[in-house]
Amino acid sequence: MRIEQLRQIGIVHLLASAWLLLVAFCALFANWLPIHDPMQTNVPLRLNGPSLSHWLGNDGLGRDILARLIHGARVSVVIALSAVIIGLLIGGSLGIMAGYFRGWFERMVMAILDVVLAFPWLVLLLALVAFVGQSLFAIAAAIGLLWIPAYARVARANTLAVARKEFVLASRAMGARSPRILFSEILPNVVLPLIAYALVAMGLVIIVESALAFLGLSVEAPQPTWGGMIAEGRRHMSATVHVVLAPSLAMLLTVLSLNLVGDRLRSRYDVKGSNL
Repeated sequence: MRIEQLRQIGIVHLLASAWLLLVAFCALFANWLPIHDPMQTNVPLRLNGPSLSHWLGNDGLGRDILARLIHGARVSVVIALSAVIIGLLIGGSLGIMAGYFRGWFERMVMAILDVVLAFPWLVLLLALVAFVGQSLFAIAAAIGLLWIPAYARVARANTLAVARKEFVLASRAMGARSPRILFSEILPNVVLPLIAYALVAMGLVIIVESALAFLGLSVEAPQPTWGGMIAEGRRHMSATVHVVLAPSLAMLLTVLSLNLVGDRLRSRYDVKGSNL
């Protein structure tokens, strides 16, 4: 029974990884895939159900839902990756230095992060979007800045655990300087838990971007986004549900897959485990 459970868990994670690869492929090659124009309206086909020519049906303006879903994946992937990279680089660096150097630097960094965390994230995000604009990378930068405290806390916690390991103490006793210890001993053992956390955070970033799109504060229309498709389709839910069901399922499967893969990596590379 135990072997069967492990096999089932492996299959689930394999399916999650395959779905993420499919989403990434669609985001990268959306312009070259044999699909309809996501911007082209066709009023006679509005709200039509799935058919051979339109596999997922048409929305309220007759646009092909599959095409808009694929091009919307590009927005989600770009924003999620950009936001995660910004938060990972800045927050991870601050957390590693705070956990290693300790003292006044740690207290100052953590105090600033606590102040940022004290603000309601939605209000702060809306203020940032209003300030930087509604372009793709501006929204990614705004979301990434809000994730800096989370990455800093994860990096600091892992650094505190790694800094007490024997190989770090031995390197310090042999006279290694702090930059060498940080890059040779601390960083390789902290980066993997950070990447595992980043996968889980990507799912949350997709949800946040979709919430902004639902409120009309993400990338400007008519560029398709999953949240924007849900917002546009809610007015037609009484007549048909496929206009909302398709983007909702795509978002659900993507966030669930990121959580599954991220949790597995985090359990494997947790600094509290035996790997170190």
